[in-house]
Amino acid sequence: MSYPAESRSSSRYAQERIDPHVIVLFGACGDLARRKLLPGMAHLVVSELAPDIRIVGTSLEEMGDVEFREFARAAIEEFGTHQLTAEQWDKFDDNLAYVSQSAGPDALAAAVAQAERQLGSDVRRLHYLSVPPKAALPVIEMLRDADLVQRSRVVMEKPFGTDLASAINLNARVHETFDEAQVFRIDHFLGKEAAQNILAFRFANGLFEPIWNRNFIDHIQIDIPETLGLDQRANFYESTGAYKDMVVTHLFQVLAFVAMEPPTALEPRAISEEKNKVFRSLLPIRSKDVVRGQFTGYTDLPGVAPDSDTETFIALECHLDNWRWAGVPFYLRTGKELAEGKRIISIAFKEAPRSMFPANSGVGAAGPDHLTFDLADESKVSLSFYGKRPGPGMRLQKLSMQFSTGETESAGDVLEAYERLILDAMRGDHTLFTTAEGIESLWDRSAELLDDPPPVKPYAPGTWGPNAIHQLIAPHAWRLPFEREWRARK
Repeated sequence: MSYPAESRSSSRYAQERIDPHVIVLFGACGDLARRKLLPGMAHLVVSELAPDIRIVGTSLEEMGDVEFREFARAAIEEFGTHQLTAEQWDKFDDNLAYVSQSAGPDALAAAVAQAERQLGSDVRRLHYLSVPPKAALPVIEMLRDADLVQRSRVVMEKPFGTDLASAINLNARVHETFDEAQVFRIDHFLGKEAAQNILAFRFANGLFEPIWNRNFIDHIQIDIPETLGLDQRANFYESTGAYKDMVVTHLFQVLAFVAMEPPTALEPRAISEEKNKVFRSLLPIRSKDVVRGQFTGYTDLPGVAPDSDTETFIALECHLDNWRWAGVPFYLRTGKELAEGKRIISIAFKEAPRSMFPANSGVGAAGPDHLTFDLADESKVSLSFYGKRPGPGMRLQKLSMQFSTGETESAGDVLEAYERLILDAMRGDHTLFTTAEGIESLWDRSAELLDDPPPVKPYAPGTWGPNAIHQLIAPHAWRLPFEREWRARK
């Protein structure tokens, strides 16, 4: 295995100069832009983490620069994690301009050209497609017609196709205009501090990497339940469901970080290749290893067929066909209207082959030792193990060591996922993004499930899904709900 020479900095962490950017934000008046993108871009600007930028918003709504700035200010005040002072707002709002999509490619090109003149020379373009899937290709065509492809990168939101054929077609159509190196398929889960902490945890510590394999790990759970319902999104969800919406684009991406081999360097190309090896080694998803569910009341939502078979919940078992993970099951679960909203990865270690402790000692009563990553914003990690309970005799209990970025001096430096990913896209860093090859591999492994899905099972809102999930994971048990809460931060 070769690593960069000590004198050479990793490209991911080098303090390279980033050229000024014009960010063209498609879907600038949409929900994602309002909740995440505009507040994130504002923080990047006022914190001076980003280079000099100008933001050209475009959407179907008819408005001018002043109205767009008022829209952005309201969004930042409502959803921003970093509130702007009056001085900071004055610094940010001068960067905002707006052009309606109905004005056509020439008007968009003129707005971008004006923004570029304000930034001077060596300006790059970042096109963010915060648009519905059916609008992605028309936007790509508009960028081509506006002659805005050169010196540019394009960020695309999920889903990246709905099966292998549509993914291949989408990638081919995009590649008619943009090279693969220009395309950034975003997964905000990988932008979270906790997801990247998996890489640090695995590859920076000699304690854990030797045991990160089939010899010591019994099984792995990636569990992302959501309390949110679908409200006005049910019509969109009918064409996707939980598997296409969450598993292919989010949970499998997290699985790759957990399961990948050590990259030759902490650089985008090396990491992307190791992630793609994981996807290539994924065995086909078998319908018999999948539980699909639908919360009661889903078919009453607007836009949903009365006999809809769309799953709002899915749990599955999958395997990787390689030496490190042969025989280790990965259990994935996600769904809507569930009991809690969590994002955890749980590594269950194998139990000791024999126990010298008496039957009433408590050993084994709380299950195997677990290493748990919480992908919430505070980036928590917990290691559970058996220890002696104070007092006479030999009674054992489950203890845990816990860590949270909220307890460190650097807690204020945590970037929100979209902030990090926008910054990485401006750098041209693909580390946390998905490749065309990776997406096509995952759809290929999903063919059996998509062609012959098991019927959906009903579950009540506010529960953990259909009862069949317990048979799926037996003789193991789901880690959620936790048997004990995370330690409260003092």
